Amino acid sequence: MSAPSRPTTVSLPAALGRAIASELSKVFSLKAWWLLGLVLVIYVAVTAAGLAFFLSDLGAQLGAAGPGAPELDPVVTANLVYSSVTAVGLVIPLLFGALLATTEYRHRTLTPTVLAQPRRGIVLAAKAVVALLMGALYGILGLIGSVGVGAPVLAAVGEQTALDEPEVLVLLARTLLATALWSLLGLGLGALLTSQIAAIVIVLAFTQFVEPILRLIAGISETTAAIARFLPGAATDALVGAGILSSLGALDPSVPQASTDALLWWQGGLVLAGLASALVLAAAFTTLRRDVE
Repeated sequence: MSAPSRPTTVSLPAALGRAIASELSKVFSLKAWWLLGLVLVIYVAVTAAGLAFFLSDLGAQLGAAGPGAPELDPVVTANLVYSSVTAVGLVIPLLFGALLATTEYRHRTLTPTVLAQPRRGIVLAAKAVVALLMGALYGILGLIGSVGVGAPVLAAVGEQTALDEPEVLVLLARTLLATALWSLLGLGLGALLTSQIAAIVIVLAFTQFVEPILRLIAGISETTAAIARFLPGAATDALVGAGILSSLGALDPSVPQASTDALLWWQGGLVLAGLASALVLAAAFTTLRRDVE
């Protein structure tokens, strides 16, 4: 009589690979990912076109620039236009990351997910990988909007597109890193809150109202300005190398801006990575350990 066969133990890399494939299958089986991408492209394209016009000599002649605003270097102008992805579009990868986690709770699909892969750490790690990959994809879509529309508008108004400048190419590459980290940030927030409605409200309120207002107010004092450098949006501007809010003093000298050194690009990246990792780890040790229905 033959001995009973032992169950095959799946290695960690293989289990993670299967979990990632499963998460990607969930994402691409729904319309949400490309609808968010479409909104991102349109939103960023409109913003980039407006910036390209307002920051041009033609825009200055028509009074679009702030009073007494100095003439900007072509590379600086191009960077501001192309950085509209991170200036206004980060809400999309952040929202996607949050939905990646909260959808499981809202539609009660976490139970079959955990049954298929009981090691919840692997499930969360797979979601983190997918969040980073999709965040980078949203960065590409955002650049299609900012560069694909912003560059032709710059050329049409007589400005340089500067797409052959190393500084601009570096900004484009760092944009992908920034959007990937914001998607991971959203995953951590969603996994920690579990409530889809709460996550959406917080994402929209923080990115569209709370942080911009905080950064504007913080610019009045050197002390508060130094603290505000560590806000996610300010850290993103440092990582990418350009941003509308961080350039307000150059665009409009009448806006009060305290003199303080911005974070270095790698410091901005570490701030974002640290915030995202903290939220993901907090979720791993709290909400992810709860019983599922």
